[in-house]
Amino acid sequence: MSTVASLHKYCSTLAELIRLPVAPLRFNASLEPRHVPQVYAQFTRRHPRYKFIRSKTVGAALIDIGTLGTREKYLDDIKGKNNGAYHAARARKRGYVCREIDRNAYVDDIHDINISQDSRQGRPMDKAYTEKREHFDVLENFRYYGVLNPAGKLVAYATFGVYGNFGAFSQLMGHRNNDGIMHLLIVDVVCRQIDEGTLQYIMYDTYFGAQPGLRQFKTILGFRPYRAKYSLQ
Repeated sequence: MSTVASLHKYCSTLAELIRLPVAPLRFNASLEPRHVPQVYAQFTRRHPRYKFIRSKTVGAALIDIGTLGTREKYLDDIKGKNNGAYHAARARKRGYVCREIDRNAYVDDIHDINISQDSRQGRPMDKAYTEKREHFDVLENFRYYGVLNPAGKLVAYATFGVYGNFGAFSQLMGHRNNDGIMHLLIVDVVCRQIDEGTLQYIMYDTYFGAQPGLRQFKTILGFRPYRAKYSLQ
């Protein structure tokens, strides 16, 4: 690629990033005084490659659930063949259910999920996942969700942190199948937060740094790229 072409691509990318909608994400330390400030520091540290921006600032993958009002509006936004609501409904028809869980009641199932694949998103599984944990701590500002198959076995799970006016998926893991279990997991968690009405945004990491398949997965579930502006209260 020529210097002129490279410069044009850089300028186009920069213009795209500048045009992203801005989301004010406010951390509330009182929710969990030890953990919340730590996450704030992680989200606002310098990007490992692009030192001039913060780690999770440009291209944060968010759903503005505060403007949706109802779960019906969210589901309507992601309806249609091969969109998130379609796959979630398909999983329900096959007998899967999503509910809040006590992870310590599913230690063996969680380990089975964690070691079910050698790599995810093109990266080897981290050692922290391949070693079996016998006990999970519970944080006050976290909620824990799981998808159970018709036999009651846990086949997917999520850890969801509430940090202030937004919540973020911390872990999303599941067995690989074509039943739509991961779609069901995310759709159900988003719908629950809409029903509760206490959050403005839901985050699923970043958008532009994801592999194409994961980026498409986020898109069909309603996530869009934003420029996040963080504050700590």
